Amino acid sequence: MELPLAVPPQTNEAFLREVDEELRRDQALHFWTRYGKLVIGAVVLGLAAFGGMLYWQHRTEQRAGEQGKTLATAFEKIGTGDQAAAQNPLAELAGSGSGAYRASAKFVQADIMLQKNDLKGAAAKFGEVVGDASIAQPFRDLALIRQTSAEYDSLKPETVVSRLRPLAEKGAPWFGSAGEMIAVAYLRMKRTDLAGKIYGQMANDTLVPESIRQRAAQMASSLGVDAGQQDGDKKAR
Repeated sequence: MELPLAVPPQTNEAFLREVDEELRRDQALHFWTRYGKLVIGAVVLGLAAFGGMLYWQHRTEQRAGEQGKTLATAFEKIGTGDQAAAQNPLAELAGSGSGAYRASAKFVQADIMLQKNDLKGAAAKFGEVVGDASIAQPFRDLALIRQTSAEYDSLKPETVVSRLRPLAEKGAPWFGSAGEMIAVAYLRMKRTDLAGKIYGQMANDTLVPESIRQRAAQMASSLGVDAGQQDGDKKAR
């Protein structure tokens, strides 16, 4: 009686590889049949999102260029003395989605009002910039300075101090402008001590414009404050 021959080891390994490959093909076919449409949809959505992002960037740059031309046109009209012709482009930019162009347009609109001695209208326009949280803080700080300057005579000195105090710090970019208005407000409040102190601080702040520093030094001296000595005291401390 003949015994069945044993399967050689290499034949067994080849058989297992075939089974494994067939199983993988079945799994891949099953996955594609079940999820193929979802995969294609995801790829299409990804490509669409990427294309949309590129288009948005292009349109943003294009709009910025268009708004720059609009602002230049407004400046050109103002430069020729035709302020009326500048009103439409400025109004368009004042409603822009770009905070920088929106703020710039409103600054120009307010300046035109100031030229017409419309202090109330100019202050209101600057106030729009101050209250717009989507505009960068440096624009809003400058607008607050300009707004306060426009309506200074109608404000209580206490209001001036409370409004501008955060901007009147040594080293702050608007220290000179804010500091001068606060110092005058202190004088109106009969607080010559506080006025002299802030004048002395401005006189010794190298970041303050030279013209303001000179005025501050003179005012500090008239109030009995030695600005140079005050600076020396600070360094000693």
